[in-house]
Amino acid sequence: MTTARSPTQSLPYRTTGGSVSDDEAVPETDPSDTTSLLLERLRAYKHACGYLEAYITAHEKAEHAHAKEIEKVLKSVSDPLKEGHHFDQKLGGVAGLFENIRSNTQGISNAHLETAKNLKGSVLPILERLHVEIKNKTKELNKGAAKGSKEVDKTRNTTQKHIELLGQHTAAFSSSGGKIEAANDPYILKRGVRHRLHQQVLNENNNRHDLIAVQDSFGAFEAHIIATFQQALNSFLQYAGGDLERQKAMYSDIISTAQRIPPDFEWQGFINRNNNVLIDPSAPPRDISSISFPNQDHQSTQPLIAGTLERKSRVALKGYDTGYYVLSPSKFFHQFASDDDLRKDPTPELSLYLPDCTLGGLNDNKFSVKGKDVSKGKVGSAMSMAHELSFKAHSAADAKKWYSVIEASASGSYTPSSSTLSSPVESRNVSAQQQPPPLKTNQQQTGYQASPITPGAGVQPGSAGPGKLTNLQTSGTTTPGSVPNSGVERAPGQY
Repeated sequence: MTTARSPTQSLPYRTTGGSVSDDEAVPETDPSDTTSLLLERLRAYKHACGYLEAYITAHEKAEHAHAKEIEKVLKSVSDPLKEGHHFDQKLGGVAGLFENIRSNTQGISNAHLETAKNLKGSVLPILERLHVEIKNKTKELNKGAAKGSKEVDKTRNTTQKHIELLGQHTAAFSSSGGKIEAANDPYILKRGVRHRLHQQVLNENNNRHDLIAVQDSFGAFEAHIIATFQQALNSFLQYAGGDLERQKAMYSDIISTAQRIPPDFEWQGFINRNNNVLIDPSAPPRDISSISFPNQDHQSTQPLIAGTLERKSRVALKGYDTGYYVLSPSKFFHQFASDDDLRKDPTPELSLYLPDCTLGGLNDNKFSVKGKDVSKGKVGSAMSMAHELSFKAHSAADAKKWYSVIEASASGSYTPSSSTLSSPVESRNVSAQQQPPPLKTNQQQTGYQASPITPGAGVQPGSAGPGKLTNLQTSGTTTPGSVPNSGVERAPGQY
């Protein structure tokens, strides 16, 4: 007899077909393939168990019928012998012979009834309990791994839709010259893809873990099924094999055939036939860092500058609030709670479209921007009108860097190159050697030197002198010593 092997020993697994590539955002494989295959296998064992139940039930009915037939045979010798007085009525004679025949015939009928009772009360319950176990295993698989596969498929569809949406608006960004709505900013959409991809990968890895656990348990469960089959047939032999030696030999042949099946024989064959669908437990789980998706490196998704700034709260006593700010190639100045894309959807708390905003002066590490929030979030609903927002950087150098990029983006003079977008500017930890050359304002181009703005200093509207704030959207020719006409006058000391 073949030596039994462990249900999980040397299991071959698929290398193609159902494998999931690490660099593929939305795999083409169906996550429910493995679950469907295992469910089909459970149905096969359930039907096999049903066949054995039907086999034992048919034998139980046959034993009942055989007992009735023996009762008919007994009636043939139930009457006393005619002319019995010619025979000695003592035991050992002809009369005793017939008495022995009647007694043994009744015993044969009773034995058939007893066998039928034992088959129904002792053998069938073994298979019925196994049938229930297989059904429960099926329900467990449907509620666990099958449900997880549906969740994986759902999150994959969500990720695919968001990737397609990113593709639409990255194309629109190029064709429209970067003029798009804040909600459709490719930078935002890219972060949304990463958020949904993170949830998808979590569901995929959880479902993979569940399926591996189910696979590992299937070998032991099938060994239990085979052992239960053997137990039921052994009980059947015990009760039915005593009727006749000839029947016992035939039943023994059936049992020996069943006992020659190693516990893991069917499971090993199943693994070999379906190694392209089952999961290899030794393969590493997916990692979002190794996954790529369309347009993730598109120039419109790379920030011009990003980092933390402090914004003066509208509540007087609250002071400054720290936030994560990004200036995207679409000329939107976004505010986020943090730069974490994974734990929650990175929806902007504030979005300013810089060409529609007025840039104030730069004073040490502070600068201001006046505009209307277009993010349609909580801050945007409170800022239905344009407001002046005051920002504070970590240092004067950081403030100058932010101010330069915002100024250039607002005036339309900033043209991002591929090298700039591949290495977004950070607001901190940038050495003087790494900083880009300062962008010239309208005053610097004409030789005008603006004096530092002193908060609270009185400046008359329309005057040309220190402290005059200009809207850097407006371009035009200026003469040395003059201030470009921005078309927007600022109150004295406002910056």
